[in-house]
Amino acid sequence: MNLHDEALQYHRENNGKLGVIAKAPIRNGYDLSLAYTPGVAEPCMEIHREKDLSFEYTCRGNMVAVITDGTRVLGLGDIGPEAAIPVMEGKAVLYKTFADVDAIPLSIETKDADEFIKTVRMLQPNFAGINLEDISSPKCYDIEDALKKEMDIPVFHDDQHGTAIAAVAATIGALRLVKKQLSDVKVVVNGAGAAGTAIVQLLLNAGVGHVIMMNSKGAMYEGMEMSRVNRVQESLLSKTNLNKEKGSLADVAKGADVLIGVSQPGSFTAEIVQSMKENSIVFSLCNPEPEISYKDAKAAGVKVAGTGRSDSPNQVNNVSVFPGVFRGAIDVRARQINEEMKLAAVYAISELITEEELREDYVVPDVFDKRVAPAVAAAVAKAAIKTGVARIVVDPEEVKAKTAARIEHS
Repeated sequence: MNLHDEALQYHRENNGKLGVIAKAPIRNGYDLSLAYTPGVAEPCMEIHREKDLSFEYTCRGNMVAVITDGTRVLGLGDIGPEAAIPVMEGKAVLYKTFADVDAIPLSIETKDADEFIKTVRMLQPNFAGINLEDISSPKCYDIEDALKKEMDIPVFHDDQHGTAIAAVAATIGALRLVKKQLSDVKVVVNGAGAAGTAIVQLLLNAGVGHVIMMNSKGAMYEGMEMSRVNRVQESLLSKTNLNKEKGSLADVAKGADVLIGVSQPGSFTAEIVQSMKENSIVFSLCNPEPEISYKDAKAAGVKVAGTGRSDSPNQVNNVSVFPGVFRGAIDVRARQINEEMKLAAVYAISELITEEELREDYVVPDVFDKRVAPAVAAAVAKAAIKTGVARIVVDPEEVKAKTAARIEHS
């Protein structure tokens, strides 16, 4: 049986990947009186007096919604809300597996951004956080920005920020191996969609010295013809490609230290990566087929290569990111996930591998490394408290220890 047939059988036999399990057993009449009437009235009235107690007395305190409109699902495109459910459901399973965060998949049947925003906004009382997923660009920017402004819980578009955190963490790890500083290197990001722009912004926040953003027409720079530039791309042009290099990827990649792809399969040729500077770093994150395979990148002389695939070394995947980020955020009841929290996640991931452990095929932790989610959760919680977006103050080391324990028992 091939993967196609096995995947269909897996989903059909299990009727999906999620179910509901009651945390409180009801074995007798007294249990029933606690769980339902008359006992349930007590938390209702406490929450009526103080809404934030809903995080303590209900499942809301550990619940995230994974929400899409189905307009840009994986590499499949606009396949609709029903067809997006397996991905949202899979994401919910990953939340539970990697950080013991409860998550519910929700597909909303609208392509209208305002209608989507209104619907998600009205769901706020049920959740401690919102994970936006698989929404087409540039609409995804408007949706996230509006919801972040209107909601009092974290809203996080994982296709943007989860990917960016994973990519920047891997880049920092690779640079540590080759003894280069982020402030000194030339980085080229091929792809200026949601993931590409988020990677560029996070690289800038982390202190990159020279980054160039590429779209399908070539290098982007301030003053370029603007007919196909969205507002997020435009906001980055004054901070990137300061030398105003022009031309194709083959032109711009010459002499680059780092090349990151969030674009199209096969778009990095051997000739392109061979034109890069010595000790080059190439992360090809297009899924399921990368811009260049790990094997071909290494054969072409790349020092550190990585892809989004699990069957090659240096997998750069947001599975290492979003479970820990939300674990840390909801443990301090954060009102948002800000830039400081994202950077904290970057460094938490990149610093897990010691100098002695770094190798060409090991610059980023494995997604099954059980240290990752606790480290990320603690760092995110600490940053949330420091920046004043946490509702409650807890010891980040306690968050780390509890997250590790949750993973062991989930």
